[in-house]
Amino acid sequence: MRPALAAVAGALLVLTACGTGNGSGDGGVTLTITANAISGGKNAETADWTERWVIPRFEAAQKAKGRQVHVLFQPSAADDEQYKTKIALDLKSHAGADVIDLDGIWIGEFAQAGYIKPLSSVAGAEVGSWEGWSQIPPAVQGLGIFDGQKYGLPQGTDGRVLFYNKDLFRRAGLPADWQPGSWQEIIDAGAALKRSGVPVPIQLDAGTAMGEATTMQGVLPLLAGAGAEIYAGGRWTGASRALKDVLGFYRQIYTSGLGDPRLQEEAQGRDKSFAEFARGEVGILAESDYFWRAVVEPKAGVAPMPDRNAVVGYALIPAERPGSGIRGQDVVSMSGGGARVLNPNSRNPKLAWELLAFMHSAEATTAQLAGAARVTSRKDVNDKVLGVDPMLKFVADKVLPVTAYRPPLAVYPQVSAALQEATAEVVSGRTVEEAAAGYQRKLQALVGPTHVTS
Repeated sequence: MRPALAAVAGALLVLTACGTGNGSGDGGVTLTITANAISGGKNAETADWTERWVIPRFEAAQKAKGRQVHVLFQPSAADDEQYKTKIALDLKSHAGADVIDLDGIWIGEFAQAGYIKPLSSVAGAEVGSWEGWSQIPPAVQGLGIFDGQKYGLPQGTDGRVLFYNKDLFRRAGLPADWQPGSWQEIIDAGAALKRSGVPVPIQLDAGTAMGEATTMQGVLPLLAGAGAEIYAGGRWTGASRALKDVLGFYRQIYTSGLGDPRLQEEAQGRDKSFAEFARGEVGILAESDYFWRAVVEPKAGVAPMPDRNAVVGYALIPAERPGSGIRGQDVVSMSGGGARVLNPNSRNPKLAWELLAFMHSAEATTAQLAGAARVTSRKDVNDKVLGVDPMLKFVADKVLPVTAYRPPLAVYPQVSAALQEATAEVVSGRTVEEAAAGYQRKLQALVGPTHVTS
């Protein structure tokens, strides 16, 4: 058992009742679903969709096949780590629900602990013939993959892009339909914005105050653009040429007046950068589609922009140079999201797979949106529902095919913190070599020298 999961599992002393396909008492079968969601509370829309749409329709579909199947939903309103602890203890004890919601970043940790198994190992060959695989881009399937094995079906996802202010671009003599082809073209655009008087030409999250936003919005997409992933082939990327190029790009921005170092040090710096962008004081900002949906959304955004659709542009994140990105890509991104897995202890694994596949069908995925425009893992659903929002359609069509995901391992948050510290050092004026060497030492202390490439 992995130490991290051993610790959290040992912290919870009370088992919940096993829900792995028990008999229902009327000759039928009972399946259970669990998620960190509850009606009227945390992630309420997931709970409502599960209870009001998934369960009655799946039960009716099974009845039409001559099967008596009952599905129960086990809600939760815990914080994420408490939920993770409960699921770990359930699985360790061969208990728990048949279908389980997990954060995608937990997949590898649970797999290494032996708590979950590849879908085909649990449910058999029918997993491979599921119609949904053809609708989920291979890169997005990576959300549920660990060590080359498919452990889960990806849920909704997102993508990182470069947002920019078209009005500021026009004043700087830059194209309104901007798409940089390299990191240098981003620097060049920032320099033009600076010459035209833009207070903050480029906002690239850096430092520890920004937390995981530094890693996901900045370091990891850039690392992918330099041709590397933070974890691959069982080893972590240390002070490699790719990592040094990333830190060098940060240093270029923050030692030449293209970015505001003070924003990176403030506790609310990210929120402040959002407000500055909305006021027309930031030219280029690296963010996920959350920025479009929830920050500058014209009516209900955190920093609403009534003229968002006309003023805010978005571009793909370029590789360092054309073709230098991971998989030989010209453009890159990073995504997050959750996945659903099967309990390997289910007494009815094939039926549990039917339920899981049903929950990820086009019809079910569309129903879960409840009329909202959000990026899903399925291309057919995105094609159907995102026509009303060109930015989200851009993410679905252009970003998802080239995206990547964080390594789903227990030590990742500590590695992420070390990356954040390295960016803080170069922003504050340390050399790239000094920051990279410090990161290398911290990484080796975390994972061991033999698990680091440099």
